[in-house]
Amino acid sequence: MTITSAPAATARPVLPTRLALLPQGTGLHRIDGAWWPRTRHLADELPPLLDTLAPRWGRITRVTVDNAMWHTGPNRLVLGRRVIHISRSVGMGHHRSVCLLALGTGRCDLRVIAPDTPPDQAEHIMSAASRADGGTGAPAGPAGYGPHRLPT
Repeated sequence: MTITSAPAATARPVLPTRLALLPQGTGLHRIDGAWWPRTRHLADELPPLLDTLAPRWGRITRVTVDNAMWHTGPNRLVLGRRVIHISRSVGMGHHRSVCLLALGTGRCDLRVIAPDTPPDQAEHIMSAASRADGGTGAPAGPAGYGPHRLPT
């Protein structure tokens, strides 16, 4: 078992999280938005994402990622007094996505855009992911990966 503690916030400047979310109150969706991390190092990328999502999703305690998208890393991440459990999926259920679970709030599923994606292509994907009229927020989904409600 590997445990990693996130570096202190003052260790290096934190760049803004590249994230696009569906508007709140838009009903049931399979995918809630898109995230464009800067690297394939989950232990570095996850803390700023969780901080950005905290006002909307609360205390996220469990994360499932597509193992093929990330370098080898920890299965737990300690952020202050909070432990984030990380599962790595090798099946189709989490292909190019991240599933974040928050007790009492629900789940947030984000499409993950590879860090080396050209900016114009990534911005197009992020724009589509944040539209309630289609994009990647389609309500239908594979079995076991059903729609869920955004927090209001």
